[in-house]
Amino acid sequence: MITHALGRPFSGKRRLKDLLLQSDNRVCADCGAPDPKWASANIGVFICLKCCGVHRSLGTHISKVLSVTLDEWSDDEIDAMVEVGGNTSANSIYEAFIPEGFSKPGPDSGHEERSKFIRSKYELQEFLKPSLRILSVPRKSSLQSNLSTEIMNNIRSSSSSQKTEGMVEFIGLLKVKVIKGTNLAIRDMLSSDPYVVLTLGQQKVQTNVMKSNLNPVWNEELMLSVPQNFGPLKLQVFDHDTFSADDIMGEAEVDIQPMITSAMAFGDAGMFGNMQIGKWLKSHDNALINDSTVNIADGKVKQEVSLKLQNVESGEIDLELEWMPLEQ
Repeated sequence: MITHALGRPFSGKRRLKDLLLQSDNRVCADCGAPDPKWASANIGVFICLKCCGVHRSLGTHISKVLSVTLDEWSDDEIDAMVEVGGNTSANSIYEAFIPEGFSKPGPDSGHEERSKFIRSKYELQEFLKPSLRILSVPRKSSLQSNLSTEIMNNIRSSSSSQKTEGMVEFIGLLKVKVIKGTNLAIRDMLSSDPYVVLTLGQQKVQTNVMKSNLNPVWNEELMLSVPQNFGPLKLQVFDHDTFSADDIMGEAEVDIQPMITSAMAFGDAGMFGNMQIGKWLKSHDNALINDSTVNIADGKVKQEVSLKLQNVESGEIDLELEWMPLEQ
């Protein structure tokens, strides 16, 4: 067997790809749609793009969603997926006791039916039969303890999640590549330790902290689900402080309406060659440095955005947005 320095067989991506090729992992664990390209790394299941949107709405404390092809996976995340063994093993835990008359959604099911099932399965733990929690996967004691711990953690954390009012319906995913910052403000003695926070609706994601750097290069990709009634993408830059509250280093808003409207008007971007399909215009009431065009590039809808940070003495942020519709 070929191993790398840590003694794990083959490369991480190879092991993940081999796992995806198992027959039970060639369909979505939740709705049965073919060829899933997403996974919940902490639950251990492969899922389709439509179910992925619901998983993201649960929060990473319940389901940490990663793209099999687009995201970087840590060795620990791949180890966890391999240890679970795939959709059949995970479903034997999470679908051990589905009540009579309660059926799984199908590939063409609507968002409400899909969301109800996934929340019942993972957030509310309604299909778990406690007596099967250990016995369902003999010969894998570490898997049993890991899943049992994960399930108990999910139950504890779901109590707070259940307070969310209403049901949010998502129409797509927004991948935001935070490229770099330029001439950021000084918040420490001579420099700053900046990081970027992105907020869309109730979701919040952030980059890594860059130590003592006023011109940081992140090149870091973050993913957000886009709700049906979406507002602007809010961006804030903070200076990380160890012993006090983090200082604000400016903020800006990104209007994602031009991108999404253009993308929906054209439909399947893969059917078109490279071309411009929309534009967000610079004005006195937005943070744009230059007009920002929406383009189809290599079958993907993308938009480069350069922002002048607001409410701060200096600083610019460069982003690249990519729109990924759920219906495709």
